[in-house]
Amino acid sequence: MDFLANISIGLETAMSVTNLSYCFLGVFLGTLIGVIPGIGSLAAISMLFPLTFHLEPTTALIMLAGIWYGSSYGGNTASILLNIPGTTSSAVTCLDGYPMTRQGRGGVALLMTTLASFVGGTIGIILLMIFSPTIAHYALQFGSSEYFALMLMGLVAASTITAGSPAKGLAMVVLGVAFGIVGTDIYSGVPRFTFGTMELMDGLSLVALAMGLFGVTEVIYSIGKVDMTSIDRKSVSLRAMTPTKEDLKTSVMPIIRGTGIGSFFGTLPGTGPSIAAFMAYAIEKQVAKDPSRFGKGAMEGICAPEAANNAADQTAFIPTLTLGIPGSASMAIMLGALMIHGINPGPGLMTDHPDLFWGLVMSFWIGNLLLILLNVPMIGLWVRLLLVPYHLLFPAVLMFICIGTYTVHNSAADIWMVAFFGALGYLMRFLSLPPAPLLLGFVLGPLMEEHFRRAMLLSRGDFMTFFDRPISCVVMIITGMLLVWTVWSTFKARKGYRTAAAK
Repeated sequence: MDFLANISIGLETAMSVTNLSYCFLGVFLGTLIGVIPGIGSLAAISMLFPLTFHLEPTTALIMLAGIWYGSSYGGNTASILLNIPGTTSSAVTCLDGYPMTRQGRGGVALLMTTLASFVGGTIGIILLMIFSPTIAHYALQFGSSEYFALMLMGLVAASTITAGSPAKGLAMVVLGVAFGIVGTDIYSGVPRFTFGTMELMDGLSLVALAMGLFGVTEVIYSIGKVDMTSIDRKSVSLRAMTPTKEDLKTSVMPIIRGTGIGSFFGTLPGTGPSIAAFMAYAIEKQVAKDPSRFGKGAMEGICAPEAANNAADQTAFIPTLTLGIPGSASMAIMLGALMIHGINPGPGLMTDHPDLFWGLVMSFWIGNLLLILLNVPMIGLWVRLLLVPYHLLFPAVLMFICIGTYTVHNSAADIWMVAFFGALGYLMRFLSLPPAPLLLGFVLGPLMEEHFRRAMLLSRGDFMTFFDRPISCVVMIITGMLLVWTVWSTFKARKGYRTAAAK
């Protein structure tokens, strides 16, 4: 009965005129920005984040969530038609989506990825509804030791499991934590790393960091790499989007397998949709009767990653909302939005703010239906957006980034912060340093410090408090194993490089 009552509360909240309107606005803006080549979901959320500051917390989260999965849907368009992924997870879709476009089947690829995304997202929402209350129930028994251990594991996992060098990922986490502790110490009131600058007394702005690191960097990096004139309009007409029976038959099992993989990886802190999409693609290639078709326009190569991607998008909300630990960089921004509105994410969220939690969950159903209505009939509009000249489109994006940042605090210092993090992000891209662990470190760093100092106060400075309690002990052991694996894999990679160089 409680479950049905919660669903009723959620539907009542999500179906209000205000929340419906902002859900549609979030989905539309997310899709709109997601379609633009080089601007992924993180950049979309970062740019539109300031719009939610003057809204009610529930409405703000519903809009941000709409932007989140809307931009994931929209990113498919540029990936399939132009071979330009806005996000890491969209890069997998390029492998077989763009060859289908070159074969004149771009419309079919767009429709099938939309259907796969819808199925994956729907199952992800069901899992979110089923498992979140259970996790929140047991999480109420957690103390500061458990929260510190979980956050530490999330940061280590985010840096070691993601693609690229684990050592670089760990370095970015440390840098993010360093940026996060800039400002006034909440316990002693002493300024830290402010260098006598009044603008830094309240800490670095999450909006400025996210917009600079993801928005400005993506725009700069895309200069000269986008060709928007190579689109065949006939291949994306409504008539050309009709799939064959063979297409539908071939896509069923990959969608199911992709959804399962995405649902699993979405719930793990620090993994998210990118890992899920790559794993789904790799597994489909392994189980395929003819793996040589992959990379040449295989239907399984676009359906499985998209189902995994969107299932992970939804289940990533489970650790974010129930434990207060973001599963990905985008979830870190969601976490920041909650804290800006004065709401503490964690197990108490479901009991203290049931209308917010269940209203958000039920809005996912509405948002996924809206995405079907927006993506299929309006594909012509998205294609026209891709035909806007590059030299007009991207300066407009930069202008909106600056306006959005300035309106948060009406401070010119925030614009300089955006410029700083934009330059830092470009340097990181040049050096192949991952930006997502930095953002996670920035958001979780202050929370980790708070729980660490509280645990130390309660235990009177005894570090064994993290190993005396069963849950925190298990989590710390897993974290240690991840760190050992990181060191081992780094040395193994270096040894491989030296062996190859010697030959």
